[in-house]
Parts: sequence; structure tokens; C-alpha cells
Amino acid sequence: MGNTALKIVEKVEILTLQDNYIEITAMDSNAVVTRAAPLKDGEIKASILAEHGFSALVKTTVGDKTRTMLFDFGFSENGAAQNVQTLGLDLKDVEAVALSHGHSDHTGGMVKLTAMIGRTGLPLVVHPAAFQSPRYLKFGEEFKIYFPKFTRDMVREAGLSVIEADLPYSMLDGNVLFLGGIPHTTDFEKGWPLPHYQKDGKESSDPIEDDSSIVMNLKDKGLVILSGCAHAGIVNTVRYAIETTGIDRIHAIMGGFHLSGPFFEPLIDETARELQKMHPKYVIPTHCTGRKAIMEIEKKMPEQFILNMAGTKLTFT
Repeated sequence: MGNTALKIVEKVEILTLQDNYIEITAMDSNAVVTRAAPLKDGEIKASILAEHGFSALVKTTVGDKTRTMLFDFGFSENGAAQNVQTLGLDLKDVEAVALSHGHSDHTGGMVKLTAMIGRTGLPLVVHPAAFQSPRYLKFGEEFKIYFPKFTRDMVREAGLSVIEADLPYSMLDGNVLFLGGIPHTTDFEKGWPLPHYQKDGKESSDPIEDDSSIVMNLKDKGLVILSGCAHAGIVNTVRYAIETTGIDRIHAIMGGFHLSGPFFEPLIDETARELQKMHPKYVIPTHCTGRKAIMEIEKKMPEQFILNMAGTKLTFT
């Protein structure tokens, strides 16, 4: 089962460095939600940028000690990094990085964000299948859209050390658990038919087995689960987090649920109903969840729903 040690933490903060949505006039901050206010000398000098990608700064606190890590890098070379600058953040306390999977909307900002940390040799925990190449979306024999190459050498050249984990892997001395490969156990989350890859000249369907998530155990509240895209299925992901940790109380389910587009929209209703059965305190769909799914989740779970945005900080205590 790998290294599944997971400590109890007293606070979890997730600050979204990149997501698909921004609403700079939102005025719904509260004890949990802090919306970005990118002001300089009392003036709005720049907007937070929204892109089709995801990146988050994750902090966990026990007593007077806070541990900090990065989860994913966002899409473009500069998008998440510019948001770091606009928000006036300092990444010097980042101790480790986890990568949800090897697609470019989660790897593209690696070089710039790593440079902003200012240190080399930090661990990047990633499922080994993230380095498969070439990877592409196959719409037919004559039409394929390729993902940019993502290699171990690219990670090392960016100044990170590679830790490959297909099984659960404990991070930050047990404050965070990287789930590794996530089993497909539901009968409706069947994956995405378009992704393919080639190995030794042979084409195969790509199950995106590198898809993973991170988990934290909030004191007296339960699990906080953060996914990148949940290509394995968000219900599969939560169930595996429960199985791996032995904790069945869920405080927050956050991340991309990948319910956008014609292949996944038929799964929206069942996914939302399964999430309801898990009774999370909060559900925060992001990134690739899609407008229709986000609206349906809000409709079915209005008290638990939080609308995420680039620049938003969520604080769970």
C-alpha cells in the first residue's frame, strides 16, 4: 500500500494560483473564503488571470508550525507566476511539490514557479505514467491533438528532484498524502475515450493512470481532498482516499471533476448524487468540472457549495 502515514492537522489553507474563472467584483469573503483583492497603493493595478489550468499553494498547520507545498503548475508559462506576483506572494517556504498528472494544463508553469521558490532539489512527487510520450487526443486517424512533452529531464532542469509514486506517498512528514494511482471502482466513471499514447511504436488507449490527488486530515473535521482533474473519477478518488486513510468523514472535496463536454455531461447527475451521499461540509468544483456540472452541484448541494476562482484562498479549521 506504500507509505500511507497521515497526521492530524489543525488548519488547511488552499490558495488557488490558477483556475478557469475570476470575478474581481465578488464580495462574498467570509471565515472560509477569502477573495483576491489585488490592490497597490489603494488602486486596482492588475487583475488576477484565469486560464484553463490549475495550480494551488497548500499550507497545513500543527501547533505553531506551518508546512507549505505546491500542487500543480497551471497551463501557460507565466499565468500562475503572474498571479503570484499580483497577489504579492512569496514562495520561499515551499518545501515540496505534488503533480496531479502530466497534462500541460498542470505542468506548463513549472519553470517559472519553481524559479520563484528560489531553491533547487525540492521533491516533485508524481505518478511515473505522467512521463508517457507521445500523448494525444485522438478524434480520428487523421486528426490528433498532441500534449506537449513532459519528461524527467525537464523536471530536473527546472531544479526539482523526481519522486515517482504509483502507491500512496506521505509528504511533509505526514501532513499530506499523495494518493498515487487511483483504482476505478464505480460502474459509471469509465474514463475518457479520446486520450491515447504510443509506446515502442504501438498505439494504446491512455487511461491517464497518472491521475492522482492529495489528502489532508483536519482535526475533528475529516478529510480535505484536492484533485487536479480527477480523470480517475471524483467519486473513485474520494472512495480511495477513504479506503487508504481509514477515515470516512469528509470535510471538503475540491478540484477539477472533469465533467465538461459530451463524454462526461451524462455523468453529472449521478456524480452529484454520489457526492451528496458522502456528506462533505464543503464541495468546491474547479477547473475542468464545467459550467453545467458546477451549476448542478450548486443546485443539489447549495449549503456545501463554494464557487472557486483564481486568487481565492480557502481556510479550513
